Amino acid sequence: MRAKSLIVPSLALLAAPAIVHSAAYANTLTGLIPSLYAGVDVVSRELVGFIPSVFRNTEAERAAVGQSVVYPITPAQSSFSLAPAMVIPEPSDETVGTGTITISKAKGVAFGWVGEEQRGLNTGPGYQNIARDNFAQAIRTLCNEIEADLAATAAAGASRAWGTSGTTPFASDLSDPANIRKILDDNGAPPGGRSLIINTTAGAKLRTLAQLTKANESGTLMTLRDGTLLDIHGMMIKESAAVVSFTKGTNNGSASTDNAGYAVGATTFTLASAGTGTLKAGDVITFAGDTNQYVVTSGDTDVSNGGTFKIAAPGLRVAIAASNTVITTTNSYAANVAFSQNAVHLVARLPALPQEGDAAIDSMLITDPRSGLTFEIRVYAGYRKIRAEVGLAWGFAATKAEHIALLKG
Repeated sequence: MRAKSLIVPSLALLAAPAIVHSAAYANTLTGLIPSLYAGVDVVSRELVGFIPSVFRNTEAERAAVGQSVVYPITPAQSSFSLAPAMVIPEPSDETVGTGTITISKAKGVAFGWVGEEQRGLNTGPGYQNIARDNFAQAIRTLCNEIEADLAATAAAGASRAWGTSGTTPFASDLSDPANIRKILDDNGAPPGGRSLIINTTAGAKLRTLAQLTKANESGTLMTLRDGTLLDIHGMMIKESAAVVSFTKGTNNGSASTDNAGYAVGATTFTLASAGTGTLKAGDVITFAGDTNQYVVTSGDTDVSNGGTFKIAAPGLRVAIAASNTVITTTNSYAANVAFSQNAVHLVARLPALPQEGDAAIDSMLITDPRSGLTFEIRVYAGYRKIRAEVGLAWGFAATKAEHIALLKG
């Protein structure tokens, strides 16, 4: 007997607080519902900070895997002097840019059981208990991959950076998040919906600060007693196990720009034929005479060849004079990331099914309480054997570099 197909708008399900299920053989999975939710909490889980913090994009949900959806990017505009006239002046032309989001992955985690195995387990720990942990481990696997995708995307899409490479932030005070906030403010990022995602090393350092652990200074015992990371400087502080560890390029410190000169806002630079090594995307660099730390978005495999490289928007903060200017690459770093919610997008939906349905005998949706993502569980019957599968399709993009900043560690 063919299972009834399940047709539900997937983005609405991402916020669903409970399981939704539909099946021809309801007892296959329905009996596991309490165990499934218990299992999600029992199995070891890595920290996820990026998934709950990013924007859930609804525009690309209609796309198939590998298909791109274009979104507009409006350019900055200039003011003009008002001059009364009897003829209405023509508005200035502008070029609206575009970006794309692609649902790039449709993945599942599967496991199978035969009847004899189930019978044997029911005389010991119980089949339901083992199946519960199977499902929980599957959700863990997919969550970790999505979290890693978002962590790498956010880090690579940052505008500028703060901090000392190889030195854990929050050494003695809260100047690090204050300066990260300054970058976002200077770039015009929205004041609301900001998050700072850090690794557990930075989290441990933050929890030692007297400003947060003394009740008379912090106004609460939450950090001292519960280890809760409170909002700081308008940013929600969260930890992630997926924070990127970035290895710098091999620029030896003698690379320099050509002598053309570059204005504030410039993002593309030509190299002089000097120095050795590479500039790579993700490198954090400084220009002589400018303390700002810029993130390279497009590098050069040989800095001595007179090629070009790019930094992220909004570009230079201090103009470069018409002379060769030395480029210094900062050391390798841990990429803690601060961003406004609208700057990093996640599209997540159920994997597509044929219009006629497939051979599943049961299906169900379960919302992971840690990440907020909703996964589809499907069960397929074989010859004296079943296959269970947990699946999700997703895509991701950093859509606004100006609203993302790195806190190096």
